[in-house]
Amino acid sequence: MSQVRVRFAPSPTGGLHIGGVRTAIFNYLYAKKMGGTFILRIEDTDQSRFVAGAESYIKETLSWCGINPEEGPDIGGDYGPYRQSERKNIYQTYTQQLIDEGKAYYAFDTPYEIDKMREKLKSAGVLNLNYNSASRKTMTNSLTLSKNEVKEKLEAGTPYVVRFKMPDKREIRFYDLVRGWILVHSSTLDDKVILKSDGLATYHLANVIDDYLMKITHVIRGEEWLPSAPLHILLYEAFNWESDMPDYAHLPLIMKPDGNGKLSKRAADKGGFPIFPLNWTDPVSGEIFQGFREMGFSSKAIINFLSLLGWNPGGDQEIFDLKSLIKKFSIERIGKSGTKFDFEKAKWFNQHYLKTMNFENLALGVIKDLYDDYSIDCSPQLGKQIVELFVQRVTFPGEFANASQFIFHQPKLYDQKIIHKKWNEKSKNALKVYANKLAVLSEINGDEARELFQRTMASIQINPGKVLQLLRVSIMGEASGPDLMKIIEILGPFEISKRIRNATEQFDHIKKSLL
Repeated sequence: MSQVRVRFAPSPTGGLHIGGVRTAIFNYLYAKKMGGTFILRIEDTDQSRFVAGAESYIKETLSWCGINPEEGPDIGGDYGPYRQSERKNIYQTYTQQLIDEGKAYYAFDTPYEIDKMREKLKSAGVLNLNYNSASRKTMTNSLTLSKNEVKEKLEAGTPYVVRFKMPDKREIRFYDLVRGWILVHSSTLDDKVILKSDGLATYHLANVIDDYLMKITHVIRGEEWLPSAPLHILLYEAFNWESDMPDYAHLPLIMKPDGNGKLSKRAADKGGFPIFPLNWTDPVSGEIFQGFREMGFSSKAIINFLSLLGWNPGGDQEIFDLKSLIKKFSIERIGKSGTKFDFEKAKWFNQHYLKTMNFENLALGVIKDLYDDYSIDCSPQLGKQIVELFVQRVTFPGEFANASQFIFHQPKLYDQKIIHKKWNEKSKNALKVYANKLAVLSEINGDEARELFQRTMASIQINPGKVLQLLRVSIMGEASGPDLMKIIEILGPFEISKRIRNATEQFDHIKKSLL
């Protein structure tokens, strides 16, 4: 078997959707697993849909994910150019070969003439309205015109496209590595345009020629390209390249979270999650669409999450770093059915990887967020303490600053349900005694704070559980949160005693108002 060569071949028509990132990941994993080459090819033959900045966005996305191609635009390689717009002469040469061999033809029909043809077929009750082996006989093309008429039109500069001459009564049978054997009859296919009026090849022709010339061994792409595969196979046959035809693997669709239809930007907006890996600015409206990176996702979490959308490694393991994914990956374990996009699961992955990040680096982000968003100066030591306190409870790095606000400000609001349920003279006395014990100390750690609390409650013969939630509410205003004794350590005994005393006065007023 020749060395594995795969390509990720996006079109620069806008921001790269998250589904495209999964396609890139699967190509990369397979290439690395097989000791092969991962190639980036920019398929920009449709210049009418070209969007400035889209190509650099694609490259930045791959770089962020750490799935860097070995060949591609601005990288180089032995099979360039790697932008299809720079390969125009190559496509025209091969197109002429197909025309000369009678496997493709010039079509001079205007859009109006094509519409009229379809209206006529529809009126006659014909279900197939394609430009095909039957309808082509009534149209203005090099199959119905004489050689002189064709020559005259070409010399006169009459607009034309080149269409592939679909063979009659052919069964196209091919094996897909994901879906097994597939059979399609040529009567269901039309004579696709392979060279447009602007002289650029369409996707169908360009990708086949490029895959052949770039020695691509496996085409791993989305399910939406499955209907085009028979045409691509016929093009390989037309060029007599059957022995070099790549293996095909069409990936299952990524579905909406409810499983009803393909994941779309509208569905993502409705679900409150991004569809783009990085922030994308619409070049026309200027609207900025938030990316997974800017929302606070780790690239490691995104790769892990996307790799399991449609691929099952077997077993219960879900956490895989890139090295482990490469070792484990196999096309055979890619499923046929669409897979739901579970944003909550994506967040779960991010939570896991957040815990593995360098706490000093996370602290730098916390310090910056506190200053930028709340005008709070925070020391590196306190920043790290905040990370350690909340890392089990937040999903994104940007949540640390907001979650830690009670550290810098005494509560203004208190949980009324807990006060109504648990505040009485006994609990009031217990908190005051604990506050007095803390007030004489200069510092205290979490273990000491816990021991002091237990000892104090025992000395006044009260169950600690009857007071613990009130203690938390007095310090942070809420009945639940991170390690309470660690909070006492961070804030210090003097600040805690002050908060408890202030809270006991507030609790009395709140309790009276609730009666």
